Amino acid sequence: MLKKGYFFTGFPGFICNQLIREVLKKNNLQGNVFVLVLPGMVEKAISERHAIVLELGISESSFTIIEGDITKKGLLNNPEDQTKLMEEVTHVFHLAAIYDLAVPRDIAYKVNVNGTDNVNQWVKGLQNLERYVYFSTAYVVGKREGTLYETELIRPDNFKNYYEETKYEAEVLVEALKPSVPITIIRPGVTKGHSHTGETIKFDGPYFIMNFLERLKFLPIIPRLGKGEAFVNLVPIDYIIQATSYLGFLDKASGKTYHLTDPHPYRASELYEIMMKELLNKQPRGMIPLTLGKWFLSIKPMRRFLGVEKEALDYFTWMGQFDCTQAINDLQGSGISCPDFKEGIKPMTNFYLKQKDNPSYHINIL
Repeated sequence: MLKKGYFFTGFPGFICNQLIREVLKKNNLQGNVFVLVLPGMVEKAISERHAIVLELGISESSFTIIEGDITKKGLLNNPEDQTKLMEEVTHVFHLAAIYDLAVPRDIAYKVNVNGTDNVNQWVKGLQNLERYVYFSTAYVVGKREGTLYETELIRPDNFKNYYEETKYEAEVLVEALKPSVPITIIRPGVTKGHSHTGETIKFDGPYFIMNFLERLKFLPIIPRLGKGEAFVNLVPIDYIIQATSYLGFLDKASGKTYHLTDPHPYRASELYEIMMKELLNKQPRGMIPLTLGKWFLSIKPMRRFLGVEKEALDYFTWMGQFDCTQAINDLQGSGISCPDFKEGIKPMTNFYLKQKDNPSYHINIL
């Protein structure tokens, strides 16, 4: 029987290193791990590999760092690695991407679209491939609203940002391979920290709300931002990791796309109140219209002071909801489900308060 070989892009990123741990645990620590790492990230990758090897008690020889770049055809810096990988890789997990909502189009296109095309071409050469798991995003729907299904991949009239647009274009390329390659596409909602520990790697997404509240806590009254009627779909990293590790090896998941989203999301106004109560023990009073909020955030010093990307406000007015029936059905019996946001608010807040003054957790607001 062929020994499993797991190939990952996106290492040593937080989601990738957590996924590696979960995949190994699910497979009784059996199999070899191969990670594609940018030359400039090798030192950090070695450190993260050491942590995983130590934590799981696996041999260092079963975890190989390979220098390369998804934006390069053939991916690998050393072509001599190619033959070994073509024979030994059974599962590919493609996570590498630019995740920033404010990313310029040319950079997003180079990494998210061209990079994915290069991974696709490379995957087609694998001799013993059992599954290709591609990390997309639920927000490939762009500005389409209403109920949005896992079985759809429809080009919207507009996107909220270049991140969404290039992730859509990339998913189209992966979808086209489904007839000939065993593919599972994962579409997470907005990722937040671990539901039990609160651990995350950067304060973006829902943490922009925490930044905003933290910076304005000196005010006697803090208003809400807009009416907040839109549902904001937040999912903890542990749900995404566990569900991906399960579906990535489930026979009936081959050829399917899954929304790893919260089946019972909260409205933006509810999330704002929950976070303010936990972070500041206050309730919002009054309201700033979102148009005014966007105007404030169009001023660079203001958005830097508040720690909020102006693109994030688009998700407070977008009236879409994700149907995740396929994911729920195929996860039945696994014991894996999306925790309620309220269950994780205390660890999320505690982790934020512990690291809020640590610049390595904050993204560079342009």
